[in-house]
Amino acid sequence: MDNELGKVMRNQAKLLYRRFVGQQPHLLAVTLLLVVSSLAVMTMLSIDGVYALLSGTHGVMAVSVAGAVAAAYVYALSLRPVYLVDFAGYKPAPAHELTRARSIHHYRLTGAFNAESMDFQKRVLERSGLGEATHFPASLIRVPLDMCLRTAKEESHTVIFGLIDDLLAKTRVRPDDIGVVIVNSSLYSPTPSFTSLVVNRYCLRDDVVTHNLSGMGCSAGVIAIDLARHLLQVYDDTYALVVSTENITLNGYLGNNRTMLVTNMLFRMGGAAVLLSNRRDQRRRAKYQLIHTVRTHHGPSDKSYACVMQEEDEVGNLGVSLSKDLMSVAGDALRTNITTLGPLVLPLREQLRFLGAVVLKRVFRTTVMSCLPDFTLALENFCIHAGGRGVLDELQKSLKLGEWHMEPSRMTLCRFGNTSSSSLWYELAYCEAKGRIKRGDRVWQIAFGSGFKCNSAVWKALRTVERAAAVEEGSPWAQDIDVLPVHVPKVMPINEDASYVPAV
Repeated sequence: MDNELGKVMRNQAKLLYRRFVGQQPHLLAVTLLLVVSSLAVMTMLSIDGVYALLSGTHGVMAVSVAGAVAAAYVYALSLRPVYLVDFAGYKPAPAHELTRARSIHHYRLTGAFNAESMDFQKRVLERSGLGEATHFPASLIRVPLDMCLRTAKEESHTVIFGLIDDLLAKTRVRPDDIGVVIVNSSLYSPTPSFTSLVVNRYCLRDDVVTHNLSGMGCSAGVIAIDLARHLLQVYDDTYALVVSTENITLNGYLGNNRTMLVTNMLFRMGGAAVLLSNRRDQRRRAKYQLIHTVRTHHGPSDKSYACVMQEEDEVGNLGVSLSKDLMSVAGDALRTNITTLGPLVLPLREQLRFLGAVVLKRVFRTTVMSCLPDFTLALENFCIHAGGRGVLDELQKSLKLGEWHMEPSRMTLCRFGNTSSSSLWYELAYCEAKGRIKRGDRVWQIAFGSGFKCNSAVWKALRTVERAAAVEEGSPWAQDIDVLPVHVPKVMPINEDASYVPAV
């Protein structure tokens, strides 16, 4: 039995545990009651009879089973539910908006790129899936570019403070009630940290628990959620604030290495803030409950580790290089992730079909078509990291999803570009603004990151999110949702003559 079959079997075992122990405390309570009742009957017997029964094999076994059931029951009851009270996505001001033609023209004005590099970047942007208008920080719009620590701080402060102000206003939660703060920003990690910045700005209490995540790539948002979930099992009756963002002021690449030029055409300004809670009184107003998180890390593989790397080029320009192995690495990480996630969410019939195909192919060496589970049978909405058109096309094919399921990801890429770890929340906001979230629906967020990582989170909607309310609450889609979706061709030619028209 090879590694893949072993993983499937282990995942099935975990599923049984979660269903019959972790998620069925009432069943355990009944079992425990029966055992306790049996012991109560035993006390009615004579002392000698009880001693003889307990000293026998069956007596020891009964006591052991009762102890194990009691311990499992206590553990199951001790798990605190994690609720998503609300979240906010950052919508940059109109002054930060550039058309594709203007952005290409602007890059030409920097004088940092040769003609070949400019032609390459133009071709990438035409095929990227990005729409006509996306957002840049002020530092990259100015001529000449103003890439320094001061402007990097300005970008991050604008995004982070705007997000938290919006979220606190929507939820009416006092800063004093927040017990956990987690901020993730992969490529820019200042001193003092972002979490210290938040604590200072909002005067949080002195026992607040803070974690600052950096260098974890586009999947860091799910990692932050998973970390918050674990912390909310430890700290009782509190809120956790999670902020996911990326800073691109200091991470624009000004060289001519093709493996590093792609990021200039994909990454854009953005961020998201999420308020979680383990307070049971929040269930009535919370939007979602966190059901599962699954984290996959292929770091032991050299190919996976090096496929997304921040480094200097031949002449010392800093940038992020993307390996030609990126798509195959992402595919391997995805397969591992869904092998773990599948048993947790899929119907039993779909699990057996998947397991049967693996056994036939790996054990009996028969020729069968690869059987990929149909996740649309278990999940209603899909939020797939908007990393680029190629990534979305590959995932749509791998997961056998329709255009409707891919719409939130494709429209996020079109309107906001790749905003790194926050893109999943723009996609969920799109689902809400379109009126797609109904009570009981499950939402799958899946993202990829350097290292190489593939991380998933599954949420259950606790209430129907009305379309009108979602837009009124300050959705980043408020001004665009009525004209979306739009068709995004595989190639959208750029007319550079339009670059001289002033931006609106």
